[in-house]
Amino acid sequence: MRRSVIRSAKALSNCSCQNHWNVRLLRPLASSPSRFLSSTSVLDSPTPPPSSMPPVSLDNINPKVLKCEYAVRGEIVTLAQALQEELKSKPGSHPFDEILYCNIGNPQSLGQQPITFFREVLALCDHPSILDRSETQGLFSADAIERAWQILDQIPGRATGAYSHSQGIKGLRDTIAAGIEARDGFPADPNDIFLTDGASPAVHMMMQLLIRSEKDGILCPIPQYPLYSASIALHGGALVPYYLDEATGWGLEVSELKKQLADAKSKGITPRALVVINPGNPTGQVLAEDNQRGIVEFCKQEGLVLLADEVYQENVYAPEKKFHSFKKVARFMGYGEKDISLVSYQSVSKGYYGECGKRGGYMEVTGFGPEIREQIYKVASVNLCSNISGQILASLVMSPPKVGDESYESYSAEKDGILSSLARRAKMCAYTFGISDVQLTLEDAFNNLEGVTCNKAEGAMYLFPCIRLPEKAIKAAEAAKTAPDNFYCRRLLNATGIVVVPGSGFGQLPGTWHFRCTILPQEDKIPAVVSRLTEFHQSFMDEFRD
Repeated sequence: MRRSVIRSAKALSNCSCQNHWNVRLLRPLASSPSRFLSSTSVLDSPTPPPSSMPPVSLDNINPKVLKCEYAVRGEIVTLAQALQEELKSKPGSHPFDEILYCNIGNPQSLGQQPITFFREVLALCDHPSILDRSETQGLFSADAIERAWQILDQIPGRATGAYSHSQGIKGLRDTIAAGIEARDGFPADPNDIFLTDGASPAVHMMMQLLIRSEKDGILCPIPQYPLYSASIALHGGALVPYYLDEATGWGLEVSELKKQLADAKSKGITPRALVVINPGNPTGQVLAEDNQRGIVEFCKQEGLVLLADEVYQENVYAPEKKFHSFKKVARFMGYGEKDISLVSYQSVSKGYYGECGKRGGYMEVTGFGPEIREQIYKVASVNLCSNISGQILASLVMSPPKVGDESYESYSAEKDGILSSLARRAKMCAYTFGISDVQLTLEDAFNNLEGVTCNKAEGAMYLFPCIRLPEKAIKAAEAAKTAPDNFYCRRLLNATGIVVVPGSGFGQLPGTWHFRCTILPQEDKIPAVVSRLTEFHQSFMDEFRD
């Protein structure tokens, strides 16, 4: 039968009436109406006029997306990237020969080298076939080889290219829990840990969990890292601002928290959680332990979830300050799982590791019932799992080489070198002022600029100076339909090639203007940053002087 059909088809295709057949295919077959179309021919129907509107426009996309903003990669950075392309295609077209990116905490893009032990372990895990080769012993340290074997034994199929458990590989979560316990002196449960692609997805997960409508509020510091305002906007909640006190080094006052909480409730908003960034971004302050105790007590009394952004925990430069996790503080106060709901965020992107592109991080979720943990797991499982390299790095960050390991001395030297360099960049730079060379702190360099004040950088990777702009500059910004600090930062970029982020992208006390500047450019670049900025600022102030 099948052969007969094939022969008939061939005969038909070779038929002398082939052209007639082709024509028939294009004709409406009135005697054979389709089951799917009306009996009226498509060819007989009038052609509808093409729509003048595209199917997707700013008028019909999700308004939450329009409301969301992320200044760290916003307008100024887009302009900087365009200028960089112009410098490549037309050298000498601008009064500078390079773009100095001081806008984002992206250490390795600015010359910071990765930790050797971490990269050795990653390389071995990604290419396990070389573990058995004799030459590997001479290329990799013995403890890196041993750690790679340990990690591979925890991965199903020993395949870093395979999906993992949605919460993260269990053995790696065991390692991270042990690291948290060693840091804090209190037990940590690997089942409380959710490994994520950096800390950002973990923040989004908690916003998805907590925000039910625009009447749910999240208390957030001002200034804040724009991830929080963006995620609150995307998930349809209300940002409840509490203002850090610039006059006291960006202090966090519990009285301010109470004031803003009461104000939100008076507007019909239900506060669900409190965000605390410690060390601060963009403000660089490190909270004192007694201040943290007051915050924990406030959250307990008000029934708020404490969202503790602790990704800069390794970046503390002030000798009188020390990082304490909020979980450690809460446990020292005698508060356990049933007393306070706490989410702690950590990332491999910051600290001394700076592995931003590897996208590793985690959140430790404590004080939630098993039924809520199931819901968090459900949200995590929608994304299947975080990337395996990031998971491995998160475990290495929380369990680096120890005394006696072959890599310990080189690891310690690399770590200390990076952190001491960051401290120097925050505090010291060779700076030409007038006709004499003097040593100034970077804060002093900003404070020597007319109308600029800058608090001390105690931690993190940023300075957040305040600029008192002349009224003429503010009016010029209004005419350009932009915020005054954005106007200043655009002019700075066009004149010097220096990229900073306007303070309006982080939030600030109304009537004040700031910008965020990282301390990440290499030490030999810092004097150029300061001298270019100084020359520009003086010219800017002269141009717009009242």
